[in-house]
Amino acid sequence: MSIYFQEKLFLFFVNMISISNPMKKILYLFFITLLFGSCEEDVVYNNPSVQGKLDNVFWRAIDSKAVLGTDGSLTLTAMARRQKMTLRVPSTNLGIYQLGNSNIRYASFLFTYETDELFYHTGNNMGGDGQIEITEFDAENGTVSGNFRFNALNIENNPLGGEILNFNRGVFYKVPITGVTD
Repeated sequence: MSIYFQEKLFLFFVNMISISNPMKKILYLFFITLLFGSCEEDVVYNNPSVQGKLDNVFWRAIDSKAVLGTDGSLTLTAMARRQKMTLRVPSTNLGIYQLGNSNIRYASFLFTYETDELFYHTGNNMGGDGQIEITEFDAENGTVSGNFRFNALNIENNPLGGEILNFNRGVFYKVPITGVTD
């Protein structure tokens, strides 16, 4: 607290004491209590988190997890209401993995409707493109972080959706690695 502020606060209290009207004293005390009682920090931590822009609209997962494959691969799954995104890379090594030319590196997105599903995918002979970058793999705490972007194709030509799904500015942060799968 600065000297200037301390002096002003001291003068305020001296003036308040000299006020003869008890109602004004109570009113001043109430405002001071309100002023100092309202100061509060609400910090919300958002980890783990998977989020980005899905067709230029902000999207955030409600739940996310990563699983290691016995072959060393990493599959990250992020779920939101009736939506599931999957990102797969062949390794947990830090770096950039290009999408669209391999079946071991891909991104997919599934919309589930009451009676139908809409499935988008990148992969070999399917089209689509993009990249997944692993920026941190914390084996000690069992988390993975990075970023991604992709253009996935509506592989079943379902008329419920467009031909291409665009996901950009994607980030996954401290997603927990929950186990190993075949």
